[in-house]
Formats: sequence, structure tokens, C-alpha cells
Amino acid sequence: MINPYSKNIIFFDTEFSSLDIKKGEILSLGFIKLNGEELYLELDFNGEVDEWPKNNILPNLVQDKVNWEESIRQIINFVGNDKPYVVAYINQFDMAYFYKLFGLDNFNDKFNWIPIDFASILFSLNINPEILSERENSFFDKLGIDLSKYVQHNALEDAKLLREIYLKISFFEMRRK
Repeated sequence: MINPYSKNIIFFDTEFSSLDIKKGEILSLGFIKLNGEELYLELDFNGEVDEWPKNNILPNLVQDKVNWEESIRQIINFVGNDKPYVVAYINQFDMAYFYKLFGLDNFNDKFNWIPIDFASILFSLNINPEILSERENSFFDKLGIDLSKYVQHNALEDAKLLREIYLKISFFEMRRK
């Protein structure tokens, strides 16, 4: 059974213009708290976009864009003063881009300084962490998750899916015992 150290967590995802963090930027961010409260932002970006995000991310960006300063203000307002842990599936990219946008000092002021890697949670439960990126239906079917209600490669939708998996794995593990 998953018995987390803290329930003060926010599920988080980013979509970005390139896997090269030196040249790429965040295109969108999605946050969802354990209680279901959510924040989704699409950022102003006029730089170069690699081919994969051009074909898979840009078509999903449909809302008004905000600049970096406004995104930081909204994130700070959403997070409040509880210093939650952030949970991300592909932690190394999401956090590198988030630090780049938000700044390490801002991050440490508003969030717990240790981000939680969802892939490692799956790995520790003897679940292949690549199963999420492969969208293997048997895994989601076993958990009772309807993938059709999630738009893949949308930051908020991916964060919501992480939250649902987290909740279902906890419930599923409790039922197995």
C-alpha cells in the first residue's frame, strides 16, 4: 500500500519546445493538488520549436498565453504557503524547465526542495515506469482509468492522469491486501 510521507503534494507536468534545456522553453504547465484544485498556464513563446513538440504539443495549446512574470505570480498564488512536494512523471525534464522559469530561490521558498519522481514510485511498486509513456491499455484498464478522457501531451491533462493513477494505485494496493 502506498502510505506517503506527506499528503501535501501537487502533481505537475510541463510541455516544452525542445529536449535541449539550453535552448528550449516551457510552452505550458499544469498543476493539480491532491484535492483536485488545478492550475493550467500556457506561456508566451516565440522561439524555435523542435519538430516533435511542433507536431504533438503546439496543436494542444489553445488558451490565451501569459508571460513569465504573470505565470510566476499565478503559480505562487495557487501554491500558497504550504510548501508542497511536486510530483512529476519525467522529473528530470519537468524540474529543469521549471527551475529555469521559476528560479531556484523562488522554488525553494514556495515548494519543498525535493521533487518527487513518479517513475521511481512506479519502479518501486514493480511497475515498468515506461508504461505511462507507452499508454499500455491493460495497465490503465486494470486500474479502471479511461484514457480517452485525457488529452495526451497537454500539461494539465498529464498532471490529472498522474493524480488519478496515484489515487488508483493507492486504492488498488489496499484492495489487494
